[in-house]
Amino acid sequence: MTVSRFVVAPAALLLAACGASAERRPAAVKDTVVVYSAASLAVPVRAALDTFARETGAVIQQESGASLELARRITELHRVPDVIMLADQEVFPQLLVPGATPWYARFARNRMVIAYTARSRYAAELNADSWRRILLRPEVLLGRTDPALAPAGYRTLILYRLAESFYHDPGLAAKLEARTPPRLMRRNASELAALLSSGELDYIVDYESLARSVGLRYLVLPPEIDLGDPTHAADYARASVRVASAKDTVVRTGAPILYGASVPRAAPHRDAGVRALAFLLSTRGRALLRSRAIDALDTPEMIGDSVPAPLATRRTP
Repeated sequence: MTVSRFVVAPAALLLAACGASAERRPAAVKDTVVVYSAASLAVPVRAALDTFARETGAVIQQESGASLELARRITELHRVPDVIMLADQEVFPQLLVPGATPWYARFARNRMVIAYTARSRYAAELNADSWRRILLRPEVLLGRTDPALAPAGYRTLILYRLAESFYHDPGLAAKLEARTPPRLMRRNASELAALLSSGELDYIVDYESLARSVGLRYLVLPPEIDLGDPTHAADYARASVRVASAKDTVVRTGAPILYGASVPRAAPHRDAGVRALAFLLSTRGRALLRSRAIDALDTPEMIGDSVPAPLATRRTP
């Protein structure tokens, strides 16, 4: 637009002022959501959050790893996300409640399986009767996660103890545990699955959801030992393992597998975190998780105090 050098009409002044204001006005600020997710949740949660991001414009920053490691990032390194989703809901009362967060949600189930590929030694012979004998063969490479870092690691050891009792096979747990030296152990489920997929391992003991989400074959174990059936909770509780960590020794007791999630008190983008978690726990979000092999609960259970209103669908003392 050409404006007179000496005389500017009032209307032109107004338009010019508005134009300058528009140029200085920042673009709409997008929500940022930093999500810590257990490695076994990484792929399903990413897929669901991609939908959330497309529909809201939010920017998702996701970090995955072993659940205990993620919790300690908060408690020891003071690196606080907006959402934290862990493979064992018990990590919340043990490490994060009430300091890091006053509440958490139980939102999904899982069970332990034996995962393998077409290249695994003796894969054609693997079944509900033979799996113990196959895993104990000296040439078979058996992997598991580190029990000091990942719930799948100590759940594997608990499964071994349950199997020893269930099959009336004294010494089985110790024999199976010895089949995985430190060189075959990994920090989290994703690293373990990658080793199996590449042919560096024959079998791993891990979550059914992980095996399904990355396309691994797997053997379903009896519900009496797979930690996936709430009706066997009393049976699971009879098995326990002592796990050494860098600072102390912790006793882990068998229980049905339940995943937990929360928005920490000090979340840098807390409101955005609440919106993201509310989406993941909604009917639609649960359907997206189920489509990626996560057995989401029909009704997430809220435990603790000060649950944000968008998440207070059900509260358990």
